[in-house]
Amino acid sequence: MANLITIQQAVDNFKKLIETSIIEGGIKAKEAMIRSSRPINNIHEAVKSDFIRSGIAEHRIHPPLGESKPELKLAGFIKQKNQDVCVSPEGYIPESEMMTEGILREATDYYGKDYTERTISVNIRSQMSSLAKNFDTLYERTIAEAQNLHVRCPKMVLGEVYMIPVKEYDAAAMINNEIKFIDRIGAVEKYIKSFQAINGRLDFTREDYKYERVCLLLIDFEKTPAKIYSSNLDLINDGLIDKNTDANMSELSWETFTKNILDTYSTRFGV
Repeated sequence: MANLITIQQAVDNFKKLIETSIIEGGIKAKEAMIRSSRPINNIHEAVKSDFIRSGIAEHRIHPPLGESKPELKLAGFIKQKNQDVCVSPEGYIPESEMMTEGILREATDYYGKDYTERTISVNIRSQMSSLAKNFDTLYERTIAEAQNLHVRCPKMVLGEVYMIPVKEYDAAAMINNEIKFIDRIGAVEKYIKSFQAINGRLDFTREDYKYERVCLLLIDFEKTPAKIYSSNLDLINDGLIDKNTDANMSELSWETFTKNILDTYSTRFGV
């Protein structure tokens, strides 16, 4: 299991790629690095690694460990879309079928509804700047991804890993190839509450906009190694949320993400 990485290693690799690009080429180099997907691919690898550590056979992971292709392009009610990380069902073979409902009516689903519904799909996203400004658009997109698959495949187990910095990199300093941080983003509590609202879909007959499990990765990239927040206590101690808040990180942490996903799958499909 030499190729398995931890979430801490993944986040530190992300940080190194971003900060090296800033030092070498400023803001344009940083933007190019983000577009290359090299930083976020580290988080993909951490998700795959955790599934494998939890007993999932490597041949069931898509894309394979260490690769970014091929992805499974799964069909929902509205669209077919490449999924970031999938765990394919054991003992099921894809069977293409013609779709009969939704916008994709008469399109070919190359995996089939039965196979798709028994596939675990985890999407991985990050937003490194303009967190407050772009929130509505990003949140609507997140909900739409869950609805697309759940409307067609209600029992499907979906996960979401969403990473944001608790302090944004200072864009003004990047112009001079310097790494500095804006003191605080002021949106941490909003993100926690918002992702709480779409987390924990236990009843597959309702709430298709929810995910079976969301992981909100709150990261302080100013620290080395980068600090991953998993509890309210740490956030309160660092002045990032108020001690009297009703926002709660306990069900959004990385530590139980994979176990919750697999437990829900086992309950739902009996395996």
